Amino acid sequence: MSSEFDLIQQYFSKPTHHTVLGVGDDAALVSAAAGMQLAISTDMLVAGTHFFNDAAPYGIGWKALAVNVSDMAAMGAQPKWATLAIALPEVIEPWLAEFSRGFFACADTFNVDLIGGDTTRANNKNGLTISVQIMGEVPSGQALKRSGAQAGDDIWVSGELGSAALGLAHLQGKIVLKNELDFCLNALHTPTPRTTLGLALRDIATSCIDISDGLLADLGHILKASNCGATLNLEKIPCNDYFKLDLSNTELQKMLLAGGDDYELCFTASKAKRDEIISLSKQLNLPISIIGSTHADIDLQVDYRNNKVELIKQGFDHFA
Repeated sequence: MSSEFDLIQQYFSKPTHHTVLGVGDDAALVSAAAGMQLAISTDMLVAGTHFFNDAAPYGIGWKALAVNVSDMAAMGAQPKWATLAIALPEVIEPWLAEFSRGFFACADTFNVDLIGGDTTRANNKNGLTISVQIMGEVPSGQALKRSGAQAGDDIWVSGELGSAALGLAHLQGKIVLKNELDFCLNALHTPTPRTTLGLALRDIATSCIDISDGLLADLGHILKASNCGATLNLEKIPCNDYFKLDLSNTELQKMLLAGGDDYELCFTASKAKRDEIISLSKQLNLPISIIGSTHADIDLQVDYRNNKVELIKQGFDHFA
């Protein structure tokens, strides 16, 4: 059987691009550029909570890093370095080979160096746990935050929402997807972080967040930090065509508004920036849509055909 260090050498040691000293020593060494700030974030994926126990390891590897890259995008930071800690119930080398292939496919796509981490044995057969810390750079004072929204700002989202929630609902047997299935499962298992958009929004957005726990929950974080409220128009939220078959369906509304796992960016911007954002959308070949506006009242309302949508659940909460 391979030792812990053999596994690290075989599956998690790759050439780096931004690093003085990477995997294999007691600590990594990186050099931050002058005039830059480090942005640092950590996310954990747990079997049975964030992915099914029989999920394809390539997708788990990709997503383990992608959700962290998405945090960098939301901050307007350039992702550069990551560490990986993984608790394995057992060593299955074909699984590790596919997991590391997915992880490094994401790392190569977004030019991220894996610079260290830890491996250990999980204490039960369903205890697979993956924790990734990511670090990136942003010019001093230019990071996007949640706290900058002003009353009267437009609220925008990138891409389309709800596809990952549909894919999960299909796997759970709640709905049956046909033509949309492959697209929705790809959205669930291999999301695409919007790093290029995040970098471009540094001088445009007043606040920004990535949508991981659901649109309402994550927009709610912006509103709380910015001390304002918002009104959204359900019909303006860009979404998978499956939702448009019956947007008045309560269960579909919940998936669209609170399903999560979208990893698109939700941001606010002054109305004076509309033309600039529309131009940016064309430049990036990425749909970016206005879905509502902020206001001084401290509440969050969603309207559909001039009627208020009852918001029972706003997003995913591990302890709710």
